[in-house]
Amino acid sequence: MKMNAMFIIVLMFAVGLALGAFYFISLWQTVQRLGQTQSRARLLVISYVLRLSVVLTAFYFLLRDGHWEWLVAAMIGFVVMRKIFTYHFGPQKTMEAVHE
Repeated sequence: MKMNAMFIIVLMFAVGLALGAFYFISLWQTVQRLGQTQSRARLLVISYVLRLSVVLTAFYFLLRDGHWEWLVAAMIGFVVMRKIFTYHFGPQKTMEAVHE
């Protein structure tokens, strides 16, 4: 694999990390706002549609040129970011915050 191709794969992994951060930070903010809104269902649906449309559009543009390797690298980055957020904000951390 050429050095340029390897750089692009690493860049796509970073794009996946950024997309994952966007998705899960937005999800966390939505969950935090649920107690303050009158229409919880509307907030959840609008948030879900916006988050999903941004991420799927980005994944579509990565795959548009026919480089499936780029998409795989970005998806791996997305899943890694999910694991990071789950570790830092998982149920055990939430329960510790409630008991303090």
